[in-house]
Amino acid sequence: MHELENPKIIQFPLKGEWLAPNTPGKQIPSHGTDMLGQRYAYDFIRLNWDKKGNKFFNSSALKYYLLGIPLKDCLGWGEEIYAPVDGKIIKVKDGYPERKRVNFFTDMFIALKNSFTFNPEKHDIKRVVGNYIIMELEKDVYALFAHLQNNSIKVSEGQEIKRGQILGKLGHSGNSTAPHLHFQLMDSHDLINSKGIPCAFEEYEKYDEKERTWKTIKNGIPNDKDRIRVL
Repeated sequence: MHELENPKIIQFPLKGEWLAPNTPGKQIPSHGTDMLGQRYAYDFIRLNWDKKGNKFFNSSALKYYLLGIPLKDCLGWGEEIYAPVDGKIIKVKDGYPERKRVNFFTDMFIALKNSFTFNPEKHDIKRVVGNYIIMELEKDVYALFAHLQNNSIKVSEGQEIKRGQILGKLGHSGNSTAPHLHFQLMDSHDLINSKGIPCAFEEYEKYDEKERTWKTIKNGIPNDKDRIRVL
């Protein structure tokens, strides 16, 4: 049996248009590693589809590479994140600062440094995941929402949550090369020892480039080229 044949079906945790550059719809492990329960993890980023290069910021590429782009000029930063099902908040970590500007060289250096030097037994996990929430969806099924905006989390540990409830805002904290949401399901609230669980999204729309129309997808796993949206 293919390991994605029986994924957990949940509601998409964002609204608006998104791309998943890292997704199990492209490869498994989706992030190139099974560490920290990431085997089936997604990254969701917002792009400007009308601009050449589909930039995630409202500025010039030259400024991005040389000076960096303020977070307020990055698409997706500050977008609300929603609970995909009813559940319970198990862990909340907020207050971890974001870099004030997104810069290609700075962010790539930090990402590469963490890839080679991060030791979960010695280093604070927030160095990688930034501000985050761990939510229990059901017995032995947990969701991680990572890289949240500093001081944006609206829930607390032990709180019972309803599907669609706002949890916090998308940010650029931790090991992030652009404001995005890192989302995954796993079998434990212990990130260090957790194993990933596959999930699919019960309904979203995918843009058909040839027909220039939006088509409804049910129980889908987007690939890294899909322009998707949830209204």
